[in-house]
Amino acid sequence: MVKVYYLMHSSFVVELMDRYLLFDYFNRDDLSAYVQYRGGLPEFDIEKTLYVFSSNGRKDHYTQDIFNIPGVRKFILSKDIKINKGIVEKERVQFVKPLHKYEVDDMKIETLRSNDVGLAFVISVGDFNIYFAGTLNWWNAEGRGELYGEQYGREYRRYLKPILNRKFDIGFVPMDGRMGEDGYFLGMDYFIKHIDCDTIFPMNMWGQYEWINRFKTRPDVANLKERVVDIDRENMIFVIED
Repeated sequence: MVKVYYLMHSSFVVELMDRYLLFDYFNRDDLSAYVQYRGGLPEFDIEKTLYVFSSNGRKDHYTQDIFNIPGVRKFILSKDIKINKGIVEKERVQFVKPLHKYEVDDMKIETLRSNDVGLAFVISVGDFNIYFAGTLNWWNAEGRGELYGEQYGREYRRYLKPILNRKFDIGFVPMDGRMGEDGYFLGMDYFIKHIDCDTIFPMNMWGQYEWINRFKTRPDVANLKERVVDIDRENMIFVIED
């Protein structure tokens, strides 16, 4: 059994039998001008190992507050993140850059390029496989023109090529309503049709959870929609049975 905690925005916790993986935790006050998030960290079992991942240094994906979280064994941070000297012991930080492979304890970590900032994570814990997109997405902002969306689409498809033949247990994929009706679904749509992933969590929604149902009512994803998790508020907990 696996538990997934949706904290807020793109911040999630994956709880496995012996560990927690915390992704893209940030200070919700830094986004209070845009979204009034209520999410926060769960109470961690001190008997389990805690790892913290940050896919990029933007304020909606990262905060130096992560170094105040007790009991963290290792911080796995995108190379673009700058941290203050002396804020954490060097041996507890693993900086990672795109298109590289790493081993942290018994975890295998692979990184993909992002077509925005930072990177995406591919993580294997034993035979359990996780994809975390960060800001890798088919961005197509409303009003930016057709060429804008085409460029990001080409990059998105190319950057996902390393995992096209991989199998994932869970994935975290952006569904950003700021892209408008013609753009919010593109990254999720391509991912769900081309990547074999059992359970997909939408993220980077800026509190606009209604886009999930809108996506799931699209006729061309009718036979795939059950893979997409319904989220409608912060601090939701999901149990995934083996």
